[in-house]
Amino acid sequence: MKRLLALILVLLSSISLAFAAVNLNTASVDELDGIKGIGPSKAKAIVDYRTKNGPFKSVDDLKGVKGFGEKSVAKLRSDLTVGDGAAKAVAKK
Repeated sequence: MKRLLALILVLLSSISLAFAAVNLNTASVDELDGIKGIGPSKAKAIVDYRTKNGPFKSVDDLKGVKGFGEKSVAKLRSDLTVGDGAAKAVAKK
């Protein structure tokens, strides 16, 4: 019974990780490319924008990246976050 309970807990935790939002400030091109609606060129554009302009303060900042508008950001909002990346990057300055 303990093994079954442990297995269920492991499965539930892995499911929650699968649905975790991707951090725009720390994600690699490959991680961003894995999100539905973001292909390799858009993923690279996000990383390039982040490198040039610093960390994203909000998901809405994605509108500043070529290829992302109001509608695409709205569709991606639940899959993306800026997490603690912006706060850590600002704290380092």
